[in-house]
Amino acid sequence: MGEPLKPLGIGIVGAGKISGAYLSTLEGLRSLRLTAVTDLDPARARSAAERTGAAEAPDVAALVARDDVDAVLNLTIPAAHAEVALTALAAGKHVYGEKPLAANRKEADAVLAAAREAGLRVGCAPDTVLGTGTQTARKAVDDGLIGRPVAATAFMTSAGHESWHPDPEFYYRPGGGPLLDMGPYYLSALVHLLGPVVRVTGASSRPRAERTIGSGPRAGTVFPVEVDTHITGVLEHAGGALSTLVMSFDVRAARLPRIEVHGTEASLSVPDPNGFDGAVELHRGDGWQTLPVSAGYRDTGRGIGLADLAEALAQGRPHRASAELAAHVLDVMLTLTDAADQGRALPVTSTCERPAPLH
Repeated sequence: MGEPLKPLGIGIVGAGKISGAYLSTLEGLRSLRLTAVTDLDPARARSAAERTGAAEAPDVAALVARDDVDAVLNLTIPAAHAEVALTALAAGKHVYGEKPLAANRKEADAVLAAAREAGLRVGCAPDTVLGTGTQTARKAVDDGLIGRPVAATAFMTSAGHESWHPDPEFYYRPGGGPLLDMGPYYLSALVHLLGPVVRVTGASSRPRAERTIGSGPRAGTVFPVEVDTHITGVLEHAGGALSTLVMSFDVRAARLPRIEVHGTEASLSVPDPNGFDGAVELHRGDGWQTLPVSAGYRDTGRGIGLADLAEALAQGRPHRASAELAAHVLDVMLTLTDAADQGRALPVTSTCERPAPLH
């Protein structure tokens, strides 16, 4: 990718488990320069600061007040995403955050409005869809290799994050659950592949009222489940294709594909959207054939969406992992939750542009 003339100064809010993946990517990007980090746990902030040479800020207010912070990388828990983003925007800083954009539509709208008023950029994960997996698949769709898209399937099934995460409670509170946690990867990929969603219907369940932490110093701790943990839905895309979606923390094992897209001429197998690469396979009726990598950022990791934002600032173009896409994905997920609760199909009132493809 091209590089801005001046690296964008980055301040990280939240030095938890996911921050390690971002730090690994940032270390190899000349377009970004990590200047400060803060966390509610000073020890975690100190560890990240020592690893990178960044300054340790005592709190969010101090971090966003720094002159060497141009953009805030918001890696807090979902319930805090909007609050941190609004604080950063009020201080004149661009924002790139982990998904989801916010916990609800009101918060998401507030973030978008604040960014517009301040003339600042807001980006949001996932940026995995900018890797070679989803982008090669998108090019195949755009080039007409499957004919007219008719349908897609998207499956994310697991037994739950408590088996490996030492502090999993937030996955089972409002703002969490398999849909809001993992849905952004799959729905962002589906929007890249097929365009925005106009209507949804679905159903959901909560088989267990409690979960038990399976690893770490708190192993054996029992905590309540406050959200539905198995969600299935049908999404109608603006172009007419229908996507079937299953997001679950209640499946012990499965042999389901991640994403498949089916057209009038062929079918396409798309790799895990929680990763950046993977084989893209095409079936025209004569067996599966692996397509050569043809698009997307190569050999990258979490944080490339922030680098794309930095490059977009320098070039005066829209960035691809945009808040508008994230807000639409959030609206789709919340509308699907409402549809499941009400037992009927509901329109999705938001929309977005398909981000520009990568070649």
